[in-house]
Amino acid sequence: MSEPRLDVVVPVYSGWEHVEACLRALEAQTLPVNVFVVDDASPDDTADRIAAAFPGATLLRNPRNSGFATSCNNGIRAGSAPYVVLLNSDVVAVPEMAAVIVEQFESADERAGSLSPVLRDRAGAVDAYGTCADPTLAGFVRWHGARTLPEASDEISPRNLGPYGALAAYRRSALTEVGLLDENFFMYGEELELSIRLAAAGWTSIALPRVLGSHIGGASAGVESPRQRYLSGFGRAYTLRVYGVLRSRHALRALATETIVVGARLLQRRDVDSVRGRLAGWRAAAHVPRRPRPLTGLDETVTFIQSLRMRSPGYWRDLASSAVERTPPGGYPADRR
Repeated sequence: MSEPRLDVVVPVYSGWEHVEACLRALEAQTLPVNVFVVDDASPDDTADRIAAAFPGATLLRNPRNSGFATSCNNGIRAGSAPYVVLLNSDVVAVPEMAAVIVEQFESADERAGSLSPVLRDRAGAVDAYGTCADPTLAGFVRWHGARTLPEASDEISPRNLGPYGALAAYRRSALTEVGLLDENFFMYGEELELSIRLAAAGWTSIALPRVLGSHIGGASAGVESPRQRYLSGFGRAYTLRVYGVLRSRHALRALATETIVVGARLLQRRDVDSVRGRLAGWRAAAHVPRRPRPLTGLDETVTFIQSLRMRSPGYWRDLASSAVERTPPGGYPADRR
């Protein structure tokens, strides 16, 4: 039999109940895959349980807790298949995930470097349909919280830049060209930065309006936990500095946005974690060579006000509802699969 065309990398940090369901779903794929589980020094017996229950998977153990980006990179380097999927341990893939991803890449343009499918959350709403970025390189998860996807969802501004990290598919040759995830990120923002790098090198991302998995979310760092806010702040400041945004024509807009976002958190939540993270991210980027801004891929039409609204929890839900309301009867299916 020929070797599988897809490597699936699953970074793990405890959470056996989620990990087991994730790996069972990979065993049930209609197209065989290579599974690389990277245990990031879990403080419990999760790694041992994986070794006992899933002998067909390759288990890698980090000697110390190194973060999502490093764990994913270790798994990517261990494989050799032409296509790679990074899969959160709290995502359950549909049985056809691997077959769909391989078929999409092999029928696409050879410069399609990544693929952005739809993820559902536990309630059945859209968890993500790729990511996007405004002109200041602020990133957003597309269609998060929407109950349905409009028929033209992949064309509605802001358009897809690259995949969401919980289920992200890549062409290995694209990663070989631009490099793997930036290991200065511990977690949060690394997939956006990789998408920016890929776009700057001329690679595109396939927007696939098809549900390929369901995502519990927040199983590692917790939803809106202090740790998550710190790491998100780190990623934002690191990206601003590495790409020289504050030296570009978008500097005033970026500064205004940061002032509003950080100021609101300080006033409303007494939240200093996002500030601490931003300071750490800015310092970490001090000696990193500046990277070129993409000429395509970013949506320059996203306005300052729109980018602020995109930070509200109901933005994509309301946008999806208004798009459906403008559609003639029978124009959109209830659930795009």
